[in-house]
Amino acid sequence: MATIFERIIAREIPARIVHEDDLCLAIHDIQPQAPVHVILFPKKLIPRLAEATAADQPVLGHLLLTAAAVAGQLGLAQGFRIVINNGPHGGESVPHLHVHLLGQRQLAWPPG
Repeated sequence: MATIFERIIAREIPARIVHEDDLCLAIHDIQPQAPVHVILFPKKLIPRLAEATAADQPVLGHLLLTAAAVAGQLGLAQGFRIVINNGPHGGESVPHLHVHLLGQRQLAWPPG
């Protein structure tokens, strides 16, 4: 069964796309946890960070650099947070690696 992100990539489910390139897609989160909450995910299915391999390194680096570029486009010059959940105890809800980009408000630490 395809993940929600695979279905968004296939255009089976609509999404508010912020960025798309050959390697990844960035969309607005439908349940935002900050005024700006974007999710970036690779087009290649990598279930979670702990299952990434050395061959995935270019995609992982691309996700982080793209997140920084999207943050700039969205006016997050005062700061932003990047979150990657891994596994059920890490808050993972979709078994498809994704990066949360959060900003436009003061974010507390620890995050919860």
